[in-house]
Amino acid sequence: MPQKMAIRNEAIKRLRGVFEKYGFEELQTPSLEYREALLGKYGEEAEKLMYLFKDPGGRDVGLKYDLTVPLARVAASYPDLPKPFKRYQIQPVWRAEKPQKGRYREIYQCDIDTIGSSSPLSDAEIIAVINDSLEALGFTNYKIRINSRSVLFSTMEKSGILEKMWLSAIQSIDKLDKKNQEEIEKELANKGLETEQIRDIFDFLKKATPDEFLSKVIDLAKDLGVKENLVFDPILSRGLDYYTGPIFESVVGEPKIGSVTGGGRYDKLLKTLGGPDLPATGTTVGLDRVCDVIEELNLWPDINPTPTKVLVTVFSPELLVQSIEVAKTIRDGGINTETYPDENTKLDKQLKYADKKGIPFVVIIGPEEARKNIVVLKNLGTKKQISVNINQLVSQISNY
Repeated sequence: MPQKMAIRNEAIKRLRGVFEKYGFEELQTPSLEYREALLGKYGEEAEKLMYLFKDPGGRDVGLKYDLTVPLARVAASYPDLPKPFKRYQIQPVWRAEKPQKGRYREIYQCDIDTIGSSSPLSDAEIIAVINDSLEALGFTNYKIRINSRSVLFSTMEKSGILEKMWLSAIQSIDKLDKKNQEEIEKELANKGLETEQIRDIFDFLKKATPDEFLSKVIDLAKDLGVKENLVFDPILSRGLDYYTGPIFESVVGEPKIGSVTGGGRYDKLLKTLGGPDLPATGTTVGLDRVCDVIEELNLWPDINPTPTKVLVTVFSPELLVQSIEVAKTIRDGGINTETYPDENTKLDKQLKYADKKGIPFVVIIGPEEARKNIVVLKNLGTKKQISVNINQLVSQISNY
């Protein structure tokens, strides 16, 4: 609806401004992907949520689950892209979720990724973009959690878990923000892990510290201006299988809505898609959750759902042409203007219509105004009105 669209459009505008400030360029990819491009990249838990089907031509296809795999396919298809290739993408993805607040079946993701750089500076820059994006949206109470798959893999190895079980165990640990430790321990036991191994996992995670690469990322992120909002969290896991290094996600203090951003380094994904063996890192900003937070906390109380700045009323059928001409003059001056579409509606009702829509100005042209080549310009916020020569109307509205 218009009120929510106003928030979404403003959020996209602010995010796009931050992305481009850091040198990221926009990309768009198709909504449909071939089934084989989607499967085997995310893990079993994610694949349960994919929309997969046969199209009318009998081809096995699916709706894209996120924007990372399509990006990897683009990089594989266009090997001559300048490296590093820095792109942002704002598009919908689809997941067969059980709809609830913060979880929808069609969601908009706002992604930024850097392909072709293995430097910790690239990861740090992604974190800086996350921080600047949340600040641009007006968020103050948030944390950017950071960990590394290397830390998690080391924990699995020290706990005596077979390597083929690492990703499955990490997927369970990733649910700690939804379930308590006892529930996760039971899930790990059901996957075949021994009691001592499960105990060791949690003991080692509590004692974990950043590895050398992650420490550099954290230091560089702080150099880029990310200070108290960045926290090392060894429990952070990120459930998708393709992450290979640093991982990060952002959470807000209120409301309890889950992560609003999430991402990490995925150095092997391009190769698994048959493309070049290039390192990559990136994150997504969940537009729907971000907008839910903005709306619930009323962060933008003054946002107006209508782009219309002026309503030109129609005093009577006899003065319809004059109203149309004045509206055209205002539009030609670059001001969004609406003409009331029914010349038989009483003026009072037209004014109520403008007020309900949040249109700040109305123009009234009665018989006397028409004879004098003037109009009445009324500010619905202050209730003040003035008479203005039509030739000066645009400048008067612009400077009101």
